[in-house]
Amino acid sequence: MTPITEVEGRKLALSNLEKVLYPATGFTKGEVLHYYATVADALLAHLRDRPLSFLRYPDGHDGQVFYAKNVPPGTPDWVRTTEVPRSEGPARMILIQDLASLMWAANLVTEFHTPQWRADAPALADRLVFDLDPGAPATIVECCRVAVWLRDRLAADGLEAYAKTSGSKGLHLLAPVEPTPSNEVTSYAKALAVEAEAEFPSLVTHRMARRLRPAKVFVDFSQNAARKTTATPYTLRAAPAPTASTPITWPELTRCTHPTDLTFYAHDIAPRLKEHGDLLSPLFDKNHAAPVPP
Repeated sequence: MTPITEVEGRKLALSNLEKVLYPATGFTKGEVLHYYATVADALLAHLRDRPLSFLRYPDGHDGQVFYAKNVPPGTPDWVRTTEVPRSEGPARMILIQDLASLMWAANLVTEFHTPQWRADAPALADRLVFDLDPGAPATIVECCRVAVWLRDRLAADGLEAYAKTSGSKGLHLLAPVEPTPSNEVTSYAKALAVEAEAEFPSLVTHRMARRLRPAKVFVDFSQNAARKTTATPYTLRAAPAPTASTPITWPELTRCTHPTDLTFYAHDIAPRLKEHGDLLSPLFDKNHAAPVPP
């Protein structure tokens, strides 16, 4: 029998709670749901009002993994949705606005991915993002070196950067910006990625081609495009162990000498939130937002 629970007055059917989804640690679906409930206050702040894309892995990372943007079949009518423009025509997407909706989505076994804009202002970005993706044998250690350069370069233009792990191999840098058309943010981010490659030609590439990426850090500026999304802070990732996309301090980043220095798991997040609060909370403060240089 599928357990039924009530969250904020909404009845939810939670399935397969004993299923192991992360074989390296034996982490179960029930533990996934507990994790998301535990970090809900911080996670919901980053999900709220942003159309949600799902990366679903109902049988774990080594089972079927599929990406979905449209509202899934069987979505309860109390889960909020929003219409978003697309080149092929408008589409309807999920908004996760409350704990009940979060737990419904987590029961699908989900990575959460969100754009840099809000539903009430499509393609008008309120944050800039760089995804620093290392090509082996480069690791997050090399990403940290590039991140410090990008932080300082953004600061020279009046933008303040904040860092989080991707929860996979690399780093994400985010900076709050005054609402700006996504194409303009993308152009600016690309210019900085090109500068980074010129500064570190043996370490950085701004181009996505796989043949160019071994031993280099790919500075992916393209996630600023209106159609793109980035792993939401605190989301778990589809991996052998339950790694989480984790906000980090700049001292933590600059001290990193080994990939494990910046690897965080589900059980690490609640203690970090207790110690630091949400390190990315300045992203919500309009006083921290700066104009994007032309």
